[in-house]
Amino acid sequence: MADKPMVALVGRPNVGKSSLFNRLVGERVAVVHEIPGTTRDRLLADAEWRGRVFTVIDTGGLEVYQPRGSCDESPLSEGSAEFVPMIRAQAEMAIREADVIVMVTDVNHGITAADMEVAEVLRRTRKPVIIAANKADNQERREAAVEFYGLGLGEVFPVSALHGTGVGDLLDAVIEALPPAPLIGEDDEDAEALKIAIVGRPNVGKSSLLNRLLGEERAIVSPVPGTTRDAVDTRLTWDGMPVVLIDTAGIRRRGRIEPGVEKYSVLRALRAIRRADVAVLLIDAVENITSQDTHIAGMVLDQYKGLVIAVNKWDAVKKDAHTMNEYAGHIRQVMDFADFAPLLFISALTGQRVHKVIPTAAQVRDERRVRLSTSEVNKIVRDAIARQAPPIKAGRRLKIYFASQVSVEPPTFLFHVNDPDLAHFTYRRYLENRIREHYPFVGSPIRMSFRRRKSGHRG
Repeated sequence: MADKPMVALVGRPNVGKSSLFNRLVGERVAVVHEIPGTTRDRLLADAEWRGRVFTVIDTGGLEVYQPRGSCDESPLSEGSAEFVPMIRAQAEMAIREADVIVMVTDVNHGITAADMEVAEVLRRTRKPVIIAANKADNQERREAAVEFYGLGLGEVFPVSALHGTGVGDLLDAVIEALPPAPLIGEDDEDAEALKIAIVGRPNVGKSSLLNRLLGEERAIVSPVPGTTRDAVDTRLTWDGMPVVLIDTAGIRRRGRIEPGVEKYSVLRALRAIRRADVAVLLIDAVENITSQDTHIAGMVLDQYKGLVIAVNKWDAVKKDAHTMNEYAGHIRQVMDFADFAPLLFISALTGQRVHKVIPTAAQVRDERRVRLSTSEVNKIVRDAIARQAPPIKAGRRLKIYFASQVSVEPPTFLFHVNDPDLAHFTYRRYLENRIREHYPFVGSPIRMSFRRRKSGHRG
């Protein structure tokens, strides 16, 4: 599947980027606050306009230091000043990744020195730039937006993220600036290839694993975390099967990211996960499992991608006959939300069990393509209800009238019920477990949707 194009919202702080982001994606995803510096981390969400789907990237402001007393001066949110270099670096990474850039400005302030510096940064990208002159809430402000043509970047669209006015025209321009959509049936050379993203914290051995799988030093291997800045695709054939390996930069905890663009590779790692069929999560056996490992696993499952957990550097662990089982038990306990993911103990350094990585990922992809018949699904649900009836909520009980698997990759199940609000998380998990008892869907998350039965429906 072709990767979705990306649109980055950039600009100085407090011009309404997060509000515009929420407007474009149709929900309140970003935190909106009047004090500049609230948005510290990139947010990504998909938007659709005129049949085109694209990913919108919300960024922190491209902060420009202003002398005290400057008319451009504005306070940063509490505790955010120290993050200014990081906010700028994240925005710069988003600019590098974007296909189209929307520079957001504030018509109330006109062109500021900070706007001019941001414009200078954008001019060097040689990418399509569209100006969204925000807060144009009345005719006078809309007319004032023409001032921003003075930045010399591109067409200016007066918009109000708060009220939605002008946003349609802005989206029309964005769609026109996006790269052409692939024709139906047209796909790249990797359409049938098994796409595997190798993900994990910095310095767990991702590049070493890639090199071991390839049998050559194709990627730079270094003990310094953060060496791999970009997601790199490598193509190979494994037992006659085309495979694309996507090596990614390490994903750091939010509070431990240091200034410098090379440290901000989470965006590309996320993009790699989204492009992949299966993600291989590397865990450092010496350091043991960390909260960041569980966070990355959650990122993979949030995208409903296949997951394989590979414990690397197993050769460096002192062990006896019980060590592997004890370690596996600990991982299963900490990552109980991913207990369906296959677990491998490998050494990229010595090659121990590395030969199992690609076949295991291939098995997971095959599992993601399995479809259960409607009769099977309904029998599973009937048996599940007979074993444990849905709990009562506010005096009402969930009733499931009909269920079916409606799609694959990921396996997706639709339940027609009396009231979706009665489908408590614990019972959803119970139903998932009963489905996996019938068919395990190894390594694949299951998507479950509960829909209210239409009136007049019999069954």
